[in-house]
Amino acid sequence: MNERQRARRPGGRSARVGAQVHQAVTDLISERGYGNFTVGEVAARAGVADSSIYRRWGDLETLLTDVALTRLNAQSPMPDTGSLEGDLRTYAAQVAREITGPDGPAVLHLAVALSSSGQRGMQAGADLRAERTRQLQSMLDRARDRGERALDASDVLDHILAPMYIRVLFGMVPLTPDYIDGLVDRLL
Repeated sequence: MNERQRARRPGGRSARVGAQVHQAVTDLISERGYGNFTVGEVAARAGVADSSIYRRWGDLETLLTDVALTRLNAQSPMPDTGSLEGDLRTYAAQVAREITGPDGPAVLHLAVALSSSGQRGMQAGADLRAERTRQLQSMLDRARDRGERALDASDVLDHILAPMYIRVLFGMVPLTPDYIDGLVDRLL
């Protein structure tokens, strides 16, 4: 293995820096809101040089988009319980924990702010929807392959994710297990 390959290994310094920068952004969003901090402030909070951020992400908007996409997409893996109902209940509970956790509301607010902040923001929103749809479709395809009722990914977005997101964005929490199960029941 040459030096360049070794430098790209997952879990190394690059991954640590990425995680530190993402956490710094999330903390600053929580404290100040969207648009109220600079790359320099992110760098200082993360303990890295601002040149590292510019080299990796190019600009603040790209960094913010990466944080939103990474946090909202990577934290809720698609369950495989053997049934669509079980998968939906497990997934909905995971998403509820994710968006009501310490960083959840900040990340949701960031995603909303990015989605309404011009052309790049609209692309970030489209990327987020596309990734969520892709993830959901894998679960729905498994259900269809088992002979279960075929749902559309947009149905899951509209009837399970959107109501939970709205409740968190407007401070209507907690998302109780009964509430989450009711969302799944109404969809099924």
